[in-house]
Amino acid sequence: MERKSTARGVPPGAPLGARTKLLFGVGSLAEGAQTVAFGSYLLIFYNQVMGVPAGIVSAALMASLVIDAISNPILGHISDNLRSRWGRRHPFMYAAALPTALCFWLMFNPPQGWSHDALFWYILAVATLGRISINLYELPSAALTPELTEDYDERTSLMTWRYFFGYVGGLGIATLLFFVLLRPTAQYPVGQLNPEGYQQLGVIGGALTLCAILVCAFGTQARGKLAPQPPARGNRSFRQHFSEMLSTLNHRGFQALLAFGVLKFSAAGLYASMAVYLGTYVWQLSPKSMGLLAFDGVIAALIALFLAPRAARRYGKRAVAVTAAVLGVSIGLMPLFLRQLGLFMPIDPEGPLVLTLFAFATVFGTFSATSQIMTSAMIADVVEDSMVRTGRHSAGTFFAANAFMKTCTSGFGVLGAGLLLSVSGFPEKAIPGQVPPAVIDRLVGLYMPAIAILWAIAIVFLSFYRIDRARHEENVRRVREGAVVEDLSARAGEPTRLSPTVLPNT
Repeated sequence: MERKSTARGVPPGAPLGARTKLLFGVGSLAEGAQTVAFGSYLLIFYNQVMGVPAGIVSAALMASLVIDAISNPILGHISDNLRSRWGRRHPFMYAAALPTALCFWLMFNPPQGWSHDALFWYILAVATLGRISINLYELPSAALTPELTEDYDERTSLMTWRYFFGYVGGLGIATLLFFVLLRPTAQYPVGQLNPEGYQQLGVIGGALTLCAILVCAFGTQARGKLAPQPPARGNRSFRQHFSEMLSTLNHRGFQALLAFGVLKFSAAGLYASMAVYLGTYVWQLSPKSMGLLAFDGVIAALIALFLAPRAARRYGKRAVAVTAAVLGVSIGLMPLFLRQLGLFMPIDPEGPLVLTLFAFATVFGTFSATSQIMTSAMIADVVEDSMVRTGRHSAGTFFAANAFMKTCTSGFGVLGAGLLLSVSGFPEKAIPGQVPPAVIDRLVGLYMPAIAILWAIAIVFLSFYRIDRARHEENVRRVREGAVVEDLSARAGEPTRLSPTVLPNT
């Protein structure tokens, strides 16, 4: 049972109840569903079903990512400074629910008969609004993490639940699509190319995101209200706000995580976007087999649910993140590597092939999930490290970058997939089994090194992160005591001593 709060906020170390963790995690169903839908199925829907060239689709999604990159830190900064009777985070969460659901529906129900140029602008507009809407929810909800608990290990537990439900959301979309919606018909003998299934996905996915966001918002409202309000600072100029954001983001550990996350999620997006192509055209799997492979994610998330917190407690978050990343990418690429050497099993019979691919994907997913959980928890630990230096609680600004990393899945990842398809000469509206083997080999030969290089550079950047358990606990101690800091924003008239009114959980 959760302890009652004091007037000043949640008592230090107050344990989180299972209900709070569960409802906090449930909200990630929305983010997981949209990320998988936009990152894995938009490209094949518009390219192979609607007949839009892959370059146009990926360019539109990439342009929306640029707009998203600009809006994210602004949304996060506003969230950090909002004062309301519902707390600084929840007003945004409630406001995001309906627009997020509407954009999900619009993306998979485009106007019929439009030209490719017109569809470019349609994809750009809806994808941009969809990203902003989901981030209007995702940024404040993720920023609740350091406000719900300051404990080093409990934050890992929170992020584990969040990641688990994100996987469940993505799995639900994949299962629904391949087992129910993508039905082969006389007109569309290949179920993956049936447009009606994607249109129905828009309706169901929109309803799922709406419910998940509202459940998380209502479920964490009581605990979120206990976090102290930000200090009243009066009217400030745009220049002062911008300077404050820059000084917050000028943190070496955070920048290491940002670089790692952008590269890692770009690789994940490339993997997700190409998974449907590889399954359909390289392994020539049926829709039901593709649906079975989607279950590797939930099994991987279940394993990570128990593995990640225990590994972090024993070895530290950075060591676990690096090790999991190396093992994950090595195992994930193994089936394609063996295929290129002519050493992998044949595509017939399909049953043994699916089971083998499932095993490899599950191991890859476990390590990938563990690595992502670690880096998300590490961002939460940056909050106090930054507070010691600046005197500001900037969780929203930092988690804005975390949301940007995730949008790289459907931005840089889809862009990379579009480029690989274009360079390899992959045709639109292709029929499985009728694509020239040379084109398939060229596509696989480009895909593997692209994934490996992205992960390798990401791991190098992660080595610059330095916040371990000891440093975090020292940061928490200094924040509790209101230690004097050298605040760069003091030049703009901000306080140079940590004020108890701005401290979470004190």
